[in-house]
Amino acid sequence: MQNISKYLPIALFLAFFIFGLSALIESKPHSKNERIYTFVQKYSPYYFEKRFGGLEIRSRQDEEFKEKPTNATVFKEFERLEKRWGMKHLKVENGNLIVLDENGSVKAKLPLQNEQELHFIQNYYGVRP
Repeated sequence: MQNISKYLPIALFLAFFIFGLSALIESKPHSKNERIYTFVQKYSPYYFEKRFGGLEIRSRQDEEFKEKPTNATVFKEFERLEKRWGMKHLKVENGNLIVLDENGSVKAKLPLQNEQELHFIQNYYGVRP
């Protein structure tokens, strides 16, 4: 019994450290291609609004839209919304990224420079050429 109580604080410390590290890794957002992501963000309707209680996801198109996920899931929820929007409004054609509006007409084009940009569009937004 003496040996167990001697190692109990160390075991508790390690358990809490592992749980904390796991939560940090799970809540971390995916890495993004800076050039493509900043271009698409100009046209994406979703943005973060800082509040006293944390981050809130808002929409530029719908003033009533307001999501307040937990701090652990805020980036995952934002990525889910961006992916859903991107699947409807982004298209890859002839080596160009095309942003479409609600009617399906072209809003903007960006020529893709390399395969990494194409892979980012496919993996993050789910858009296939």
